[in-house]
Amino acid sequence: MRKIFKKITQGMYVVSTLDAACMIDTVNQVSAGDLPLISISVNKNNYTHQKIFKSQKFALSILSKDTDPNIIQTFGMTSSKNNNKFQNFSFSTVENIKVLNDSIGYIYCEVVDIIDADTHTIFIGRVKKEKIYNDKEPMSYNYYQDHKEELMQKVKTANNKIAWICTVCGYIKYIDTLPEDFKCPICGVGVNMFKKINIEGGDK
Repeated sequence: MRKIFKKITQGMYVVSTLDAACMIDTVNQVSAGDLPLISISVNKNNYTHQKIFKSQKFALSILSKDTDPNIIQTFGMTSSKNNNKFQNFSFSTVENIKVLNDSIGYIYCEVVDIIDADTHTIFIGRVKKEKIYNDKEPMSYNYYQDHKEELMQKVKTANNKIAWICTVCGYIKYIDTLPEDFKCPICGVGVNMFKKINIEGGDK
């Protein structure tokens, strides 16, 4: 990833739909009025992408700076295809879609347009429901990039477990030694972009 792209800052969100959810930063309000339009961009290889395409609706949980780091690890670095990401977190339901209670609030949208964008798809949704839980400071993409190693140090896992963190996207691989040909499953960089960390904490 080019360093300049890290300076294009947005907020950090969990986008959820029926039976899937992931973390994204590509969210914009693209119209005004009582029922404004919100755009999100989701990688085509992401399982959540498939589910939004099928359901034609999504919800955004807005993350704050003090959001539980386990939320970042779970929703940002695992796949909904193999995991029930919400099982260890408090959540509410809006139109059968789960939203995180550990957030600033949520926005629920129904898809009105879809735009192909090379590696991603842009979903434009009409806001139908929203709710604010608190007035905490939102987590920005810049804040996440600057503090991701610190945040991941707080992830609850086995005591003194060795892990490797991707310095580009924050993905964590729990293994003593990375294979030389290992590539980050999220952003595709090689082992030279990983940093070894020793995570301390109680069992998850």
